[in-house]
Amino acid sequence: MTWPELSELLWAGLRETAWMVGCAALLTAVGGLLLGILLVLTDRGGLLAAPPLNALLGLIVNVGRSLPFIILLVAVIPFTRAVVGTTIGTTAAIVPLTIGAIPFYARIVETAIREVPGDVVSAAVAMGASRRQIVGKVLLREARPGLVAGLTITVVALVGYSAMAGVVGGGGLGDLAIRYGYQRFETEVMIATVVLLVVFVQAIQTLGDLVVRRLSHR
Repeated sequence: MTWPELSELLWAGLRETAWMVGCAALLTAVGGLLLGILLVLTDRGGLLAAPPLNALLGLIVNVGRSLPFIILLVAVIPFTRAVVGTTIGTTAAIVPLTIGAIPFYARIVETAIREVPGDVVSAAVAMGASRRQIVGKVLLREARPGLVAGLTITVVALVGYSAMAGVVGGGGLGDLAIRYGYQRFETEVMIATVVLLVVFVQAIQTLGDLVVRRLSHR
């Protein structure tokens, strides 16, 4: 394979991976944040204490985190087809990626919010802040460094999940490595794909660390 052919394949694979991971990360950030907040609010002593609902949410999150992604990928095929009309391609891969990552990020959100000092919340309650204000202007504001650090970890995990999605035709760099590096024994494609994935993950981690440092200094 010539260098122009290889570079074209890598560029296409990188674009597909970025599309899958970017869309799944956005949906995961929203879904995981809402689920994590609900886990905190509905817990005993929370602002919306509802232990039965909290137990149900906790069960859903635990079940979601228990399934290996490669099994989840296959198990949600009917749901994926119902949502996007196909199970092949990068857009189809976004569905299992999001389903797999939301429970993971929800637990991180829950942990980050629980680390907010209780006296800060008590002070907000004493000043007459509403529940919405406590959540938006106290809990989420104080937990921002932990939320961003957790999202960075989640996005890096999504890169790994996206490579596994290549096993079932999900596209991206994982699909490229399997089709050319594994099935066709083209070692240079496998090496180039691995190097590109390492650089991609390092860029995500560096960006996440930078944002966390800026938020922590405020």
